[in-house]
Order: sequence, then structure tokens, then C-alpha cells
Amino acid sequence: MKPTFESSAAIAAKLLELKQTVSVAESSTGGFISANLLCVAGASAFFVGGSVVYSLRSRREFLDLDRARVKDLKPLSEEMVLEFARAARAKLETTWGVAELGAAGPTPTPYGHAAGTSVIGISGPVELTCKIETGSTDREANMLMFTEAALDLFYKALLSGSV
Repeated sequence: MKPTFESSAAIAAKLLELKQTVSVAESSTGGFISANLLCVAGASAFFVGGSVVYSLRSRREFLDLDRARVKDLKPLSEEMVLEFARAARAKLETTWGVAELGAAGPTPTPYGHAAGTSVIGISGPVELTCKIETGSTDREANMLMFTEAALDLFYKALLSGSV
């Protein structure tokens, strides 16, 4: 993994300045979002925790998703990932929750989403989502691109939530 130190350092500085915290629930990035945040010295002041919610079992164990709120949501949708971000935030009582769901590849999801598809959700003082479609089946490259997109979206949220 090639850490995105510049993004991570900017996020860390903003979180420290605002005295805010973050928790992460990630799937196809496999822990890369958390690892990037943790690569900054002093991360214990803002990073509370995270989990790789790769399977239905892990999602049920690590997140307290409101089943009534998610039962009618489409898999791999911006609405669904925002619920994951909210659940991560609530579970660890942080200022921010960051969530990612996706299909890194090389195969598509059982729901018909192409490899290279990811949705990212940020929940906090502001809420943002985005969908990434790389068009690639390169698993490692997709994981890195999804991570970079998540960090960029989180930084954007931090900036818009602090004005």
C-alpha cells in the first residue's frame, strides 16, 4: 500500500485543530482508510477505531445498523453507505464516521455491480457521499483509488463542517 501521507496529514491537522474524532467502517478498502489515518503521529488523539466490515456477519457484529432503516436500501448505494457511516459514528461515539462499501475486483458483486465500484459516506457535522466507478478489475489499484477518494471526501467534509 502506498499511504497518502499528504491527505492523511491534512486530515489529522484539521481533526486536531477542531478537537474532533473519527471512526471507520470499511469493506473493499480492507483497512487502508484506517491505516492511512493511523500513519500520522499522534493519531490516538483523533482516531477512535474502525473495522473491516467485509461480510454480513462482521457488519452485524461490529455495527449496530438499524435493520428497519436499511432493509429497503439498495446494496452498494450512497444511501446504504451513509447508514454505515452513521452506525460507525454512533457505535464509537465519534464526531465523524467514515464508511466505504465496494467491489474491488476482479469480479463483480452478487448484486450486479461491476468491479471498480465503490460508495463512500461521511457522517458528522455535515454528511457527504460519493460513488466511484474506475472501470478497472485491478483489485489493488481499485483499493488504493477507493481509499484516496474516501480520504479526499472526508477532508472536504471536515472543511465544510468547520466553517
